[in-house]
Amino acid sequence: GVRARRPDIRTLVLVGSCPSEVIKLDLGRAAERLSQRHRAAGVRVLNYSGSGIETTFTQGEDACLAALVPTMPVAPDATPRLLVVGALADVVEDQFTRLFAALGLPEVQFFPGRRSARLPAVGPGTRLLLAQPFLADTARALVDRGATLLRAPYPIGIEGTTRWLGAAAAAFGIDEATLERCTAAARHRAARALEAPRERLAGRRIFFFPDSQLELPLARFVQRELGMQLLEVGTPTLHRQHHGEECALLPAGTRIVEGQDVEAQLERCLRNRPDLTVCGLGLANPLEAQGLTTKWSIEFVFTPIQGYEQVGDLAQLLARPLVRQALLNAA
Repeated sequence: GVRARRPDIRTLVLVGSCPSEVIKLDLGRAAERLSQRHRAAGVRVLNYSGSGIETTFTQGEDACLAALVPTMPVAPDATPRLLVVGALADVVEDQFTRLFAALGLPEVQFFPGRRSARLPAVGPGTRLLLAQPFLADTARALVDRGATLLRAPYPIGIEGTTRWLGAAAAAFGIDEATLERCTAAARHRAARALEAPRERLAGRRIFFFPDSQLELPLARFVQRELGMQLLEVGTPTLHRQHHGEECALLPAGTRIVEGQDVEAQLERCLRNRPDLTVCGLGLANPLEAQGLTTKWSIEFVFTPIQGYEQVGDLAQLLARPLVRQALLNAA
């Protein structure tokens, strides 16, 4: 079986799909039986629904992490500890670890970690800092276990990363001067990396279809740091507590649309003819056929875009479709 081929596995996750739900397969009970069978070998089996019935595919990460929360150990005391929540690329985690250490926070933990068998402890001293904007169920489960949620924009772009780090610093009594000093070099590198893509993107009009739940922090980044004009910012769900800091940074009067009303959104998009449309895979080709330039929203999920060192890559992701279109027009 799997254990014979991969004896290093310590956590197995059974993910419910549309077929398993249609045939009423009880994965919860299956996970419980398998956990009992393999407990002596130190293997934990969990389950969650990933059927696609949920609003967005990014909710799969939220459901998976929420399923892990009950298995996290109890913190031995109420000593304040920082827990960064949300999957990050290893390189991004390493960068944040160095920045937190420079700020004077060497005991930062990440959830999920690199090894599922080493889950961080949680309790009244835990301070949560969300790295992804689609973790409502996970955050709620952690708060139910005594953790405190720190409100901040997400670490996308220079401003978002600085405010995100600043929320952690403030929670642990670290002053703004220390934050400025510790992030100065990284902020300078990121600003230099934005110079070239900003020239191409400034003044361009952008339309976000609701898809990944990254739309609000991306909209804030492109408007405030790249000078783009927001025609509409669609988001599958608008969580006032988790997205409030992002909404506050958008220009007054920004059209924010919650939920997926595809026909109405398509009508507005085609009427406004944006220079760039960020959308799901299913809409990209039809919109390209209508003469619009598109960017797949899924690319922002699977590409490391958090933190200072990735700011230039993020901006280039947005600029690339316009470069492609310019080359096609010139051919």
